[in-house]
Amino acid sequence: MSVFARFGFCPVVRVGCSFFIASLAFLAIPAANGDNWGQWRGGSFDSISGESSVGEQASPISSEIWKYDLPGSAGASPVVWGDRIFVSTTDGEALQLICLDTDGQKQWQRNLPGVSKSAMDNSNTASPSPITDGQHVWVMMGNGAMACFDLDGKEVWAKDLQVVYGKFSIQFGMSTTPILHEGRLYLTLIHGKMKDKATSEGKLICLDATSGEEVWNVTRKTDAVFECKHGYTSPIIVGNGDLAALVVHAADYTTGHALADGKELWRFGGINPKGEDYNRTLRLVASPVEHQGLMVVPTAKKGAVMGYRISGKDKPETVWRLERGTPDVASPVVFQGLVFLAGEKGVMSVLDSSSGKVLNKKRLLADRHRSTPVVFDGKLIVLGRDGTVSVFKADKDLELIAERKLNEQSVASPAVAGGRIYIRTAKALHAFGAP
Repeated sequence: MSVFARFGFCPVVRVGCSFFIASLAFLAIPAANGDNWGQWRGGSFDSISGESSVGEQASPISSEIWKYDLPGSAGASPVVWGDRIFVSTTDGEALQLICLDTDGQKQWQRNLPGVSKSAMDNSNTASPSPITDGQHVWVMMGNGAMACFDLDGKEVWAKDLQVVYGKFSIQFGMSTTPILHEGRLYLTLIHGKMKDKATSEGKLICLDATSGEEVWNVTRKTDAVFECKHGYTSPIIVGNGDLAALVVHAADYTTGHALADGKELWRFGGINPKGEDYNRTLRLVASPVEHQGLMVVPTAKKGAVMGYRISGKDKPETVWRLERGTPDVASPVVFQGLVFLAGEKGVMSVLDSSSGKVLNKKRLLADRHRSTPVVFDGKLIVLGRDGTVSVFKADKDLELIAERKLNEQSVASPAVAGGRIYIRTAKALHAFGAP
């Protein structure tokens, strides 16, 4: 997950349109497992947990069960499966994957090759989040070091992505998080030398998750230039079965790709205007989300947010476009007919998911915001950059249920699993909920 800021405005044209979101079986990705949170944004890539009870209903963050002091800071979010928690971190210049149990006791740690480098807004080389399926855990660092371990910490495979796929050239570090889907890992390495005219250094890669062997890799074409060549977003899978597709949002375009071979199926532009109005610094950080057939795509610099209807492998239909109001870093969340957009300056916008109409705008935080919110049990948990943890009703009114100040800077996203809420800060991993 990426942790950057200061995006500029992208002029857009509003297209008004309404539609009904049908929960069709062939579009549905299985709901997030209420007991596990194996990837950043959960198993369905949509930041929605199936948990129905987390601690006290009136105040789910009132009880801190334990706190584990981390050796260094990072933007990586924790992942949880059963009684195992995994978190990527730094320890001085070292890059580490740490395994804890649900009592907050360290089981093992493994160092990955290379050293951490700091970038803008306190980000560093440990920005991508780990992934687990309960049998293995995968970790990628921003320097291209990638490895797979079993749950006891035994290395299964490892590789250096820069050795295999070429040296990264990206201004603020490679911070994309790979995703796991049906035994395969999908990676998006979108980068390129800013001053060169060549713009096709971005790679989409599919690996066999168990062996690490390459299934396919394709070059993702773009005419983006300067900073716009660089993608800090993470991919998602939309649809299911034979109708599933990989969606990549970076370098001026949103594209859909076949899972079998990476072939491009469709492409949307309009993120960055052509000609004299082209914004050379419109790098994309916030990732898209899909929920019940609606894909919401953010941009940058307070620019556009788009709503698309997913229909198999056909090019999605544009159903609405909000001219201004995109989150800069936090990814959108879609829940019960609403779209939640956590803006950089701490203002949450709530949209009607069928039309894109803004129903509410409310200041939630007094500080800059980076973390992607998470929904559980009809509640929305929001983590501020200053360490303020807030729980709201996940509706248009955003009634505050509970608040707690950790006083520790954070840019990671919460994880909700096994009756617990896990919050990663620059200093520690906190567990809230049922003892």
